Amino acid sequence: MSTRKDAVAGQFYPASKNEIQKMFAHYNKIIDESIKDESVLELKPRAVIVPHAGYVYSAFTANIAFRLLKNSHAKRVVVIGPSHRVYLNGTSVAEYDSYETPLGNLPIDKQLADELIQKFGLHFQPDAHAEHSTEVQMPFVKNYLPEASVVELVYGNENPSNLAKVIEYLLEDEDTVVVISTDLSHYYDIEKAKTLDTVCLDAVANLNPAELHQGCEACGIIGVEAMLIAAIQNGLKPTLLDYRTSADASGDKSQVVGYMSAAFTK
Repeated sequence: MSTRKDAVAGQFYPASKNEIQKMFAHYNKIIDESIKDESVLELKPRAVIVPHAGYVYSAFTANIAFRLLKNSHAKRVVVIGPSHRVYLNGTSVAEYDSYETPLGNLPIDKQLADELIQKFGLHFQPDAHAEHSTEVQMPFVKNYLPEASVVELVYGNENPSNLAKVIEYLLEDEDTVVVISTDLSHYYDIEKAKTLDTVCLDAVANLNPAELHQGCEACGIIGVEAMLIAAIQNGLKPTLLDYRTSADASGDKSQVVGYMSAAFTK
């Protein structure tokens, strides 16, 4: 049995199950106390966009999306994120048997992974899978959909329309949900960051892939564009859930990173 070992536990997120669960409980308490439109908490997403920075900065933003994903009762979660560490041509699918998290291992849906490789010409590049953009999502999956299996897709030099076809295929199965991982602008002062990030937020809210190319600097822009194309094809509606920057956690407004989460529903 091969396992995709956690590579960034203790760095991007706590290595302790209790610490992670305590964080999630804290975020949920804030949501319950502050949310104005409770109908948002009843959404059943087919797909979500979430950030992937260290939990101290971005986990609140991701948590609300995964909390909603729980409503889907999905059996399969496909997590798609950009490669930060290695050059990658196209998209790599993790061909392991299980995925390690501090909350317990997740089974990998090998049959679906093989299907995607054969049907869409994807491949398995092992060194691409010590990737934080996808890994930081897995404790959320284990916490909110503990019985689900996962598939991890990491892309590099990829055409958004190719990736959109993969997402469209995945969404044909009502038991499968898709998680798109991206942060927004990186290391601008807060005013500039918010200006750039608004382009990304508007593109998602308006289901307008072309708008992404008018100033959105998301590191996972390929995945976001693919998701918007697939959402249009599948008649999904976007709901923006949260936006903030690293300054909300650090107080430093001189070099911030932007984070958003969004849900796509029927």
